Amino acid sequence: MTFKVIEPFLPLIWAMASISVFFFLASLVLIPWLIIRLPPTYFSTQTRRPIRTASAHPKLSFLLTVIKNLIGGLFILAGLVMLVLPGQGLLTILIGITLTNFPGKYQLEQGLARRKSILRAMNWIRGKAHRPPLLPPPAKN
Repeated sequence: MTFKVIEPFLPLIWAMASISVFFFLASLVLIPWLIIRLPPTYFSTQTRRPIRTASAHPKLSFLLTVIKNLIGGLFILAGLVMLVLPGQGLLTILIGITLTNFPGKYQLEQGLARRKSILRAMNWIRGKAHRPPLLPPPAKN
């Protein structure tokens, strides 16, 4: 009896499970990849310097920024869904935050890096890749 009630939703359930598995696997690959590529001084300055001030192709630069933010937003939405479905919801949300641009992002990242357990975990990942440890952010005033 119960299966007949669920049967119309099976394609949706399979689709959601597949998406959850995809984002779980993506988070397992992307989080270490992002952490390894951070410069050691990423969190240690008060403000972030712009990566590039001028581009030879401003329209392409804008398009790439929009695409990066859309992908980040997709990761955030998928992470929120994975908070109630199987998957790595918090890790996926962190990937999304890393990919997006918004006011206060650097302060949020520094706040997370001030937590000793998080900084220790990131430096453990960097150590496995033979990268120098991340310097801690300055103490919050």
